[in-house]
Amino acid sequence: MSNVAHVDRLVYNGCMTASPRTRQQSAARARILKTAHDLFYRDGIRATGIDRVIAEAEVTKVTFYRHFHSKGELIEEFLAYRHERWMSWFVEALARHGGGPTAIAAALEEWLQKPEFRGCAFINVVAELPDGGTQIAAIARNHKDDMRRAIAQVLPASPRRAPLAASLALAFDGAIVRAQMDGTAAQAVASFREVERALLKPRAGRVIRTRARRRSTQLATTA
Repeated sequence: MSNVAHVDRLVYNGCMTASPRTRQQSAARARILKTAHDLFYRDGIRATGIDRVIAEAEVTKVTFYRHFHSKGELIEEFLAYRHERWMSWFVEALARHGGGPTAIAAALEEWLQKPEFRGCAFINVVAELPDGGTQIAAIARNHKDDMRRAIAQVLPASPRRAPLAASLALAFDGAIVRAQMDGTAAQAVASFREVERALLKPRAGRVIRTRARRRSTQLATTA
């Protein structure tokens, strides 16, 4: 975002004061979305009906349907909310753990050990709703693409950065599923670290070429 756009937004937001009714509606929508997020992630999409969301969010049906026209729309909003929330945490965690390749496993371990961990919301939804439509699958793919790009940012710059990030992202997802099945993070994190070490280990051919170049340089210097 440009500085001008940022300033314009601040000016606009400062001048346009929301009415009490608008604030009340926004608060109700936020409460519904937060409630749906917690229930969908903890208990699953199919196990959570609209009536339960309405009851736990403490809103009326009229209020609910004013903001969300269907359960499908609520699911898509839940995924968008989850994406923003999780990616914000992930990028911050990578930076907090040093911002290098080892930060990936450290962030993974931190997340898998959270008491509220129930796997990846996006993998879970796609598994629960295989016929959920192309929109839900697209949202899940976009989430995984952003996760892969965040992983790439902490890898050393090289021609292998993109394929390495893709492989590590796949291993990351595998560790998530393993931890979800095991009910513990230990084996999943240990296996991910082994995969990471193998992927990031310099290739033998590359090492040989590097040594050959060094030897040639030394010979040229002493000649």
